[in-house]
Amino acid sequence: MARRTNLREPRRQAGHFERVREAHQTELAEDYVELIADLISAQGEARAVDLALRLGVTHASVNKTIQRLMREGLVETRPYRAIFLTAKGEALAREARERHHLVRDFLIAIGVDPETAEGDAEGIEHHVSKETLAAVARLRKRRREEPDRVPATRRAR
Repeated sequence: MARRTNLREPRRQAGHFERVREAHQTELAEDYVELIADLISAQGEARAVDLALRLGVTHASVNKTIQRLMREGLVETRPYRAIFLTAKGEALAREARERHHLVRDFLIAIGVDPETAEGDAEGIEHHVSKETLAAVARLRKRRREEPDRVPATRRAR
């Protein structure tokens, strides 16, 4: 007996996979600029050694990625100095941080503990569609405006 599968239309299915591939290409840059912005905000500077430590990668990997980000116009470096974001890098960091917060807050709202939500948001934030993010943003807005009317398994702390 043959098994039936619910295959989607090929072009539509290919489009979903293409979106995932595109997300993979940008997520590294987004993670780096977001962390660089956070380090600058918290410590006044972002150093390669701090990036390597916090990303769990080697110093060589950080240097290679920073070179790529420089070519893309997202960061600047100066000899024996920290790493700085360009205006383009700052904009990308803000976008990535907002997506991260939206996803994290949504996960907390549906009952995921904050620590797990923070970790899960790190991956999800790069792969969620603009439509889904807009829906999550609308839900967050409704919960803030009418906290007693929008159900949630646990209120965000």
